[in-house]
Amino acid sequence: MASELENELALISAAQRGNLTAFNTLVLHYQDRVYSLAYRILGESSSAADAAQEAFIAAYRRLETYRGGSFRAWLLRIVTNACYDELRRRKRRPVTGFDDLPGAEADDGPPLPADTISPEQAALQSELAQAIEDCIAALHQDQRSVLVLSDVEGLNYQEIADMTGANLGTVKSRLSRARAGVRHCLEAVRELLPSEFRLNE
Repeated sequence: MASELENELALISAAQRGNLTAFNTLVLHYQDRVYSLAYRILGESSSAADAAQEAFIAAYRRLETYRGGSFRAWLLRIVTNACYDELRRRKRRPVTGFDDLPGAEADDGPPLPADTISPEQAALQSELAQAIEDCIAALHQDQRSVLVLSDVEGLNYQEIADMTGANLGTVKSRLSRARAGVRHCLEAVRELLPSEFRLNE
């Protein structure tokens, strides 16, 4: 989780008055989180970057509609909608497969491991992180979005319902199915899981 931004309310207020420097400070603080959410929903780096950029442009244009509360949740709702727009566009036109894109393997690997673990542990952690990402990516779009918003971004059911336009019961059902799907998917890499998380042992 990103740390809290100092003087966030003052920056938002200044940005609402047209202060571009204040808005750019907000962008710099939230850009990694916005891109990460877009990447997990869309599963492709250039589309995620486009969606993140569109979200920040939309956020700047709609700043007057922000009426308090969690600015992070307000911003993530905008990027979620931008991702849904992109997914709807994909349904209307075929796209090049991810594996066929130039440089598709070049970005967005798991974070570098800490220096305090062994190379073997680092390799296992990296492999497990990739397996988890693959399992999340394999989920249906609606389940994937809810899982990322809940378990990665830490949003509550009501915030997710507001973002996705689904009712609370649907959000809970999708989240339950998504978690079950990831658990089932990770059965294929049980040996990578810490012993307390290995299923049926």
